[in-house]
Amino acid sequence: MAQADWLAEEFETNRAHLRAIAVQMLGSPHRADDAVQEAWIRLNRAGADNVENLGGWLTTVVARVCLDMLRSQNARGEASIEAHPAAVASASEAAHGPEQEAVLADSVGSALLVVLDTLVPSERLAFVLHDIFAVPFDEIGPMVGRSPTATRQLASRARRRVQGVSPDPDADPARQREIVVAFLAASRGGDFNALVALLDPEVVMRADPNATPPGVPSEVSTATAVANAFVGRASAAQMAVVDGSAGAVWAPRGKPRAVFAFTIVGGKILEIELIGDRQRIALLDVVIEADRP
Repeated sequence: MAQADWLAEEFETNRAHLRAIAVQMLGSPHRADDAVQEAWIRLNRAGADNVENLGGWLTTVVARVCLDMLRSQNARGEASIEAHPAAVASASEAAHGPEQEAVLADSVGSALLVVLDTLVPSERLAFVLHDIFAVPFDEIGPMVGRSPTATRQLASRARRRVQGVSPDPDADPARQREIVVAFLAASRGGDFNALVALLDPEVVMRADPNATPPGVPSEVSTATAVANAFVGRASAAQMAVVDGSAGAVWAPRGKPRAVFAFTIVGGKILEIELIGDRQRIALLDVVIEADRP
């Protein structure tokens, strides 16, 4: 059998599996087909001479294609859902044979896709590949540029959202303020260890495209990575109350240009959202404190 014919046959054997992954990742059968087609193009270009596990190689390729598509989509502020209402596919019920995965891809309900659409791309990939397709974390980690342990945390955070199990934020305004004040002080002072101590191990920082310079990631997770992102910075940030909770703001001449919204759970910062979009900021109730802490 010619090499080209063999590649085509092997690709067709894996097509249903690849499409099932792409549908869950992208929420759109049409875009999933585009991702699978891109995987085929890359296989043709690269060949399989040095590939020991072609199925695993193709899974990695289509996952990375989907990840790039999601990140590009998020940067443009687009939604990904394009599915018709159907029965919601449960991760715990997913089968892993090609035929079952093809059925799964076509039966994903819009309710699950709505939840998946709230996840950042790396969370979505970790959850979909591990919880639905049983891909090990040590194989997923290189796809998202994280260690297996950090990838496990991504999937865990995504799983809580999908299951609707989110811890209740701390409600005491004074305690919230104390933690945010300490965070800003540690950031300005370059105290890396103090920053890490204030952050939940599974902390995630998200920023909209208007809040980050080109080339800067819009999502950073783990306490170490988030602390690195803030250490020695926030020198111009002021304390503020954002929609009733302690937060911070960068407000030259008193006009908010960037807002930091914090989610604090159990005395630790679990989420930081950096908002730079003017229309979003206009919808927030932001009260700037007169003096910096």
